[in-house]
Order: sequence, then C-alpha cells, then structure tokens
Amino acid sequence: MSTGILFLHGFSGGPYEVQPFADFIQQRTTWEVSIPTFSGHGEAEELAMKGYKAEHWMMEAEIAYRNLKKKVDDVIVVGFSMGGVIAMYLAIRYQVKKLVLLSAAAKYISPTQLVKDIRAMAEDFMHHQLEDNELFARYKFKFKHVPLSATVEFTRVVQKTAPYIQNVKCPTFIVQGKLDGIVPFSTAAYLQNLLQASEQKLYISEQGKHHICYSDDCEIWFQEVFDFLTAS
Repeated sequence: MSTGILFLHGFSGGPYEVQPFADFIQQRTTWEVSIPTFSGHGEAEELAMKGYKAEHWMMEAEIAYRNLKKKVDDVIVVGFSMGGVIAMYLAIRYQVKKLVLLSAAAKYISPTQLVKDIRAMAEDFMHHQLEDNELFARYKFKFKHVPLSATVEFTRVVQKTAPYIQNVKCPTFIVQGKLDGIVPFSTAAYLQNLLQASEQKLYISEQGKHHICYSDDCEIWFQEVFDFLTAS
C-alpha cells in the first residue's frame, strides 16, 4: 500500500512553515509528499493576497488532495494554523487515513499571550534588539502587507468548517504550543472535545509558540507524530 502526505501551510504563510516536518518525513520514508502553496501566499516578498477568498484556498486543498490520491492508496493530511482548519475540512469530505493538526486555528488570537509577546517586543525595541525578536522577524512584513479583506477570508475558512468539526472521525494527532500568541492554547482541548476521531493523541510544547515546526522541542514531537503515522 502506497502512502501520500499532504502538508497545508497557514494564512499569509507558505510551505516554509511546515518544511522542517516535511523534511523529517522525507528522510525516513518513501512517501509521496505534496506541499502546495495557496493562492496569494508564499515567501513574504511574494504575498499578493488581495482578491482571493476562502473558497479559493479550500478548493486548492481539495485539488491537491485529489491529485495526490491519484498516485497513492492512502493519504495523510498535516495542517498548520489555517491549514489545520482546511485539513479538518478535507477529513470531513474525503477519505483521510490520519490527520495531524499543528497549531490549528480553530480559535483566533490568544490575547494573554499576545500581550506578553508585544511587551517582549517593546522591551527589545527599547534595548535596540527588535530585529532579534522572533515574533517581529516573522511578522514584520505581514503587519504591513496583509490586507484586511484577506484576514476576513481567513475567518470565513474557520466559520465554514467549525460547525462540522465533530464529523472528523479519522485518527488525529494534535500539536499545540503553550506560548502560542496567535492560536489560544485552549484550542487543543476544544478540538479534543469536539473531534469524534477513532484515535486521538496530543502533544503540548511547553515553550512552543505559533510556528510549532520551529519549536525547540520539534524533534521530540516530530518523532512522536511519525510513530503515530507509521503505526498500523
């Protein structure tokens, strides 16, 4: 039986957000790997999101799934942030062998952690170290170049999927950072309670922030998720 694995990146991001885990998988398997880029997304300098809607991104994920399914017997879907929401959408509509949700944006911004992150940025600014701040480095371009209309479409992706999350029944592994300032930490428990998955696993990264594939403990959870995906 051949296996394919579809990676879905997050809102205003690109394949780089999931690339470390994709590399981990590719080094250990002969699986067919697909990492599409949603319209208007990609590297920061390529962002051109205006005019694209939730339906575009959801349909592109469907097309990527169908194209992969033509090549393999079983499809695994891994989704990060908005990609995690779209991954659940695919698992509801199609036959997905296993599902991995990384910082899945089923809820929006965590105010408490975001305040802490902003304070940290302010301190770094005062000490002329802002360019060294990880959050600022990742989001400085997005703060200026992501149109409000695109952000509205992101919320529509969540709204379209949220009522049907309980219909996800395939085995699911949830990974969530405790210090995520974009997706509230409580989202992991929220998903656990809603999903009707035949098997569920959860990994909480104590120091992990939103870009969980770059967390200090990523090699630990990479291995745990890999063991989950390769178990019969």
